[in-house]
Amino acid sequence: MLKSLARKIAPHILPPLGYALMRFYWVTSKKNFHIQGEITQEQCIVVCWHGELLLSPQAYRHYHKKQSSSGIISRHFDGEMIARILCYFAIRPLRGSSSRGANQVLLEAFRALRKGDDLLVTPDGPRGPRHAIGDGAIALAHKAKAPVLIVNYIPRHYWKVKSWDQFVIPKPFSTIDFYLETVTLEGMEIAEAKAFLRRKMLAHTLS
Repeated sequence: MLKSLARKIAPHILPPLGYALMRFYWVTSKKNFHIQGEITQEQCIVVCWHGELLLSPQAYRHYHKKQSSSGIISRHFDGEMIARILCYFAIRPLRGSSSRGANQVLLEAFRALRKGDDLLVTPDGPRGPRHAIGDGAIALAHKAKAPVLIVNYIPRHYWKVKSWDQFVIPKPFSTIDFYLETVTLEGMEIAEAKAFLRRKMLAHTLS
């Protein structure tokens, strides 16, 4: 009963706390931005690792402040918390994953792309394996024929949560290096695109 009550209360308490924590780290950290390729204001597919969700959406919004955006978020309980937090950044959650609601969320993602939304994807979410690239992110990039914006960050001082994604939490007032790179997957077969994107995403991430 207590667990059931906690799950009812959590969606009203945890998202605003999570948002406040994200903003705290963003505002109080020293940020260095390393840009490869051109970041335009055109539609793009935004990818980040699941373990870097604490600050990657804000790094994206730092450059795409007003674009209409959607993000693919799992239907699990933790996905519900993430979805509600992303709403604070004007990122509309599309609920589903490879294991639950995959077909429906892909259809919603294609609709979002057709109306011009940026689309945020964690290729290794929601349950891993860590730093693996699923087919969905590649299919969406091919469908959109849009550039892919890779967002990574490396704090100088940090904690890692003992979870499957080794969630990265910077220590307060740390210096954080953000790495953003625009790439294209056009003309690549799925296997080639997955290997290419994974190599690019691992270039600036914590092992």
